[in-house]
Amino acid sequence: MDYVTSKIINISDIGEGTRVEADFIDILEEDEGVLVGDTARGFFLVLAETRETETYPPRPFRVNVGSIHQYICIENGETKYLSELKAGDKLLVTNGEKERYVSLGRAKIEKREFVHIELENGITATLQKADSVYISGKGEALHLLDCKAGEDVTVAVGENIARHKGRAIDEEINEK
Repeated sequence: MDYVTSKIINISDIGEGTRVEADFIDILEEDEGVLVGDTARGFFLVLAETRETETYPPRPFRVNVGSIHQYICIENGETKYLSELKAGDKLLVTNGEKERYVSLGRAKIEKREFVHIELENGITATLQKADSVYISGKGEALHLLDCKAGEDVTVAVGENIARHKGRAIDEEINEK
C-alpha cells in the first residue's frame, strides 16, 4: 500500500453505534496502529492507546478501531469487517513505514458515540468520539477530538479498491 496525506473536508457527529477495540497479545509502539476505513478505497492509520489522557491510562496493547462495519487490514493483503474479528486473528500493525502482524487477544465490543471523517480524496472512517483515539497525520499523532477541516491525515491507499469476502478483486464497486 501507498501512504499519502489528504485533507479533512468534514467531521460530523453521527450518533451512537457499536464500536470495537482490538486488544493485542503484544505491546504496540507509540507510532504504530492499524489500518481501518469505511470502504476499500483506503484506510486511516488509527494509533495504539499509548498516550495518557484525562480519562484513560496508556494501554499500549489496544487500538480503538471504530465502528463494526469498517474494514481492517489483516494478513495476506486481506481485510475483515471489524464485526468479524476474533482472538488469534493476525492483524497488520504499521507506523506507515514498517509493517508487522500481531495476533489479536480479544475484540471488545460496546456502544459508544461516533464521528464520521471525510477526506478530500474520498476516504472515510467512522471512529469513536473519545479522548483515547489518535490518528496519524503527516508524521505526528492527531488527537481525534481536536481534528478540524483542513488538517492533513495520513492514509493508506491500495492498488485494487474492490473487495469480496476480504480479498481484492478486479471489479468496480460503488460504496457510499
